[in-house]
Amino acid sequence: MHMKTSVLSRNNISPEVSGLITRLVSLIPWPARRQAMGDVVVTILDSKPRVAENEFGWNRSAVALGIKEFESGIVCVNDLTERHKPKSEEKHPELLEAIRKIMEPQSQAEPRLRTTLLYTNMTAQSVYNALLAEGWSEESLPAVRTISNILNRQNYRLRTVQKTKVEKKQQKQTRSSKTSGK
Repeated sequence: MHMKTSVLSRNNISPEVSGLITRLVSLIPWPARRQAMGDVVVTILDSKPRVAENEFGWNRSAVALGIKEFESGIVCVNDLTERHKPKSEEKHPELLEAIRKIMEPQSQAEPRLRTTLLYTNMTAQSVYNALLAEGWSEESLPAVRTISNILNRQNYRLRTVQKTKVEKKQQKQTRSSKTSGK
């Protein structure tokens, strides 16, 4: 019976050297780290990203890209700013303005003014219905859950709006008024 030997033991790489490689590569900043991973995999792991994933815990797709970068000498540039999906209010600032116009009369500040939260008794569904009543089409509006997220990002919180309490004037009862009532 033939046991399959690991690529590291076949290439005489001890666990200590393996740990050293992992620590040294982790000190290299991106994107050069990806290229260093590719160099290690080509040199000691027979160009096998899956083995690098198992032995070093590296992402094999990053290792595969690192191998290509190492062999070609061309570094792939990541434009991370283009990766995020724009929020609904970023895509449609007029929607945010319409929501604010609906919410302002229905909101009040937090009673102790310790935060910038605005309390309202309007739900996201009622805001959605109010936008429809203002003439927005269903196709142009985001889902109710998205409107709820927009309200949360704008610091609107669903709470029962407190009614203002009327202070009553307290009548001072004097001894004379108590005695005259007898």
